[in-house]
Amino acid sequence: MSTSIRYSVILGNLGNTNDRFLSTGYKVQPPKEEMIMAAATIEGVSGIELVGSWDITPENSSRMKEILAQNGLTCVSIIPDLFSQKRWANGSFAAKDSSVRKQAIEAAVEAAQIALEMGCPLLNIWPGQDGYDYSLQSDFRQERRWFTDGVKEVASQFPMIKFALEYKPKEPRTHSFLARAADTLLVAEDTGLDNVGVCIDVGHALYAYENVSESIVILQERGNKLFHMHFNDNYRYWDDDMIVGSVHLVEYIEMLYWLRETGYTGWYSMDQYPYREDGAGAINASVQFLRSLEQFMCEETIVQIRGLIRRGDPIEASHWLREKILPSPMGTSD
Repeated sequence: MSTSIRYSVILGNLGNTNDRFLSTGYKVQPPKEEMIMAAATIEGVSGIELVGSWDITPENSSRMKEILAQNGLTCVSIIPDLFSQKRWANGSFAAKDSSVRKQAIEAAVEAAQIALEMGCPLLNIWPGQDGYDYSLQSDFRQERRWFTDGVKEVASQFPMIKFALEYKPKEPRTHSFLARAADTLLVAEDTGLDNVGVCIDVGHALYAYENVSESIVILQERGNKLFHMHFNDNYRYWDDDMIVGSVHLVEYIEMLYWLRETGYTGWYSMDQYPYREDGAGAINASVQFLRSLEQFMCEETIVQIRGLIRRGDPIEASHWLREKILPSPMGTSD
């Protein structure tokens, strides 16, 4: 197994996650320290992502840094909360209200300052409210410019930190400005800054009907602009945030192949919403699935996949997959 792969988890995945039908969630919310300790018990996990204002603030950052160190965990990224507060109802960086845009910049700057204190190398920006719901509602030209300018203003102040823009086709808005890999890449490139790139959330890409492997290659071919990865699974029509590999086994094999082939060196971070199942158990299942796939992806397998791709025969690929992961059918001479 490759020893260079680093696994992390968004801290909130280990707590009480709420859906829109039961705002209190289905479980008891444990203390932050208990969640961090749970993360540390998951074999292979050495990193944590923290959400600004939810998990970490200027007031508790020193204590959080101490708790992470005590549990042998690294702060992998900080996610500014630009999505869950009433003030972001009509957008953050792209809001029509200039005072709200200013507040979004201030919130991101605060998160970046905390990242510096924590020794955290990355801000992961998911602008969930930046988009629109109806026709004749959005000035696409102006609002997309506002968004790009806001990111640029923050990222230019912190050249030592990477800024990963996470895309999602919809929810909570019916249309998100950062909806797909390619248009998010355009925003990153339009900032003109080397420290602005893209985060692929596998579930978001799946229900944007992307081939995640192709998106990986597109971003990496444009100057290694894939800065971060969030892993989960779904049935493609919604962001279900399920256990990794519970639906898309074959796609995950291809995905890990291309992450290796394109030289991705970022974290493999778990982003799930285990509403009813045990959070640590669900995250552990995801991490161990990916670790097993990494072991599966030995040099012999890599060479075989390269050959399959070069020849492009789907029948040959189907037989190869079957022989690799399933026992031979009874009565066959394979």
